[in-house]
Amino acid sequence: MRLICSTLTLRSFLLCVVAFCPTQAFAHNPITDPTQSATVAGALMLLALWLAYGWGCLKLRPARHRCWLFNAAAILSVFTLFGPLDEWAETNAAAHMVQHMIMMVVIAPMWVVARPLPQLYALNAPIASALCAPLLLLARHSMAAAVIHGAFIWLWHTPKLYILALDNLWWHLFEHLCFLVSAGAFWWAVLRSQQRNTPAALLALLFTLMHTGFLGALLTFSQTSWYGAARPLEYQQLAGLLMWVLGGLPYFTAALWLGWRWFNRVGDKS
Repeated sequence: MRLICSTLTLRSFLLCVVAFCPTQAFAHNPITDPTQSATVAGALMLLALWLAYGWGCLKLRPARHRCWLFNAAAILSVFTLFGPLDEWAETNAAAHMVQHMIMMVVIAPMWVVARPLPQLYALNAPIASALCAPLLLLARHSMAAAVIHGAFIWLWHTPKLYILALDNLWWHLFEHLCFLVSAGAFWWAVLRSQQRNTPAALLALLFTLMHTGFLGALLTFSQTSWYGAARPLEYQQLAGLLMWVLGGLPYFTAALWLGWRWFNRVGDKS
């Protein structure tokens, strides 16, 4: 119960921070700027998930580290989606790339490692099953999850869809959902893969590392701005470099961890 109380206190504090920070610091703050209807929807969805997990914890208490990891991912989501980074991402392709990378290679795997499903199922099993069952089915197939996640990455970095997301808040919200949900299925397939599926999970990581690196290289070495004159070429090239170099580190690290786990399990059996 102490864990739940501290969790709810942390959430109350965070909501106060989001609500009362100056609008210039939180340009897309859903409370201080009610005209941002899509942002309000996104904030309410995130808050509903967060509070649902908290109430689920009352019925099925999670391990302390899982609870804190889930909360850390939720806090990071708030500051990534509604903080100053979101404002910079409107005109700065490098900031936009950082925002995408945080969602795909930090927040998504944090939620996967936190394993919130038991608490969500304890809260309402039919609704949780309806929402999660398709993703869990996809997560059984590492390469399928990697291909779908990769398709979303490439589609949302094409010029038309990239600009559409920046110009329309509802499309921007949908873009973020595509990244978070597909990344969640991908990381679940990889990090929670069974021993017999480890080769497929390693192949999925290699595939993702290669195609994201290739996209990053295209952005880096392009001599023209993909997204119009209003978005400087140097920011695009920096964005590509971030995806190419820093963006590959989580996939490489996950591959090392999977290989180490696979080696240990094989050694135990022998």
